[in-house]
Amino acid sequence: MYDILINPISGKGKSLTALKIVEDILQKKEIPYTVHKTEHPLHATEIVSNLNQKDNTNLIIMGGDGTFNEALNGIIDFQKITVGFIPCGTGNDYVKATKIPKDTTKALELILKNEIGYTDFLQLDSKRALNCAGAGMDVDVLVRYSTMKAFKGKLKYYASLIDVLLHLRFHKMQITVDGVDSYKTVFLAVVANGKYIGGGMPVSPLSDPNDGLFDVVIVNEIKKHKVLGTLIKFLGGKHINLPCTETFRGKEITITLLDEGKTQVDGEVFDNKVLHCVVVHDTLKTYK
Repeated sequence: MYDILINPISGKGKSLTALKIVEDILQKKEIPYTVHKTEHPLHATEIVSNLNQKDNTNLIIMGGDGTFNEALNGIIDFQKITVGFIPCGTGNDYVKATKIPKDTTKALELILKNEIGYTDFLQLDSKRALNCAGAGMDVDVLVRYSTMKAFKGKLKYYASLIDVLLHLRFHKMQITVDGVDSYKTVFLAVVANGKYIGGGMPVSPLSDPNDGLFDVVIVNEIKKHKVLGTLIKFLGGKHINLPCTETFRGKEITITLLDEGKTQVDGEVFDNKVLHCVVVHDTLKTYK
């Protein structure tokens, strides 16, 4: 018995097409299932919290990074739930760092093999993140994206990126690792479980969502005439080799914004100035 959680507007309706494929396969195999459609923001969190009251829940999540995040934040008892992902969103950044197929049929086949393992996630006080959390340029882009009227999808994201770069600002932060504080002026700071942001930009190309560690990528303040060259390298994941970039791995970090900037958790923007991230390992059961 599977519970299918679907965001019907994910991927501009792509998820409903995928649902038809999933239902056809399950019906042919005579596998019972129940479909739960989200109807408003945070509804996925409510649905998963209710489903998790059962002794055992086999959950298939159909949507994008936002739906995956909401579902993760609805889990109450990790021992009683196993999660499978079928990507149907616009960006699908999280699954790009995993072995989950993009193809709906293949993603379902992986789930039906019933081979269960674990995947890491980030605990941020009362919030959880599956892909990443951060501050700096990527958050400025998300803020601009939310207000931009022109364009759609990836084109809208890149237009927002260009606009942010034309009005570039750096952010002052305090970064605390293992009790040691450092103060930096940065272009970008990301705590990554996955590898990608913005629909496929490899912000942390060396990340492994199953290794029990997060990767931190900090691009420090750079001269404005070098921004374009840095961005081009960023698009190919080569920014991590630049002198302005610091990378390291860990299990706990605190990033505190010291200016008017915002933070993001799995692409959702918050006014919160502090990101306290702890990696959680061997807890979230997933179909591998």
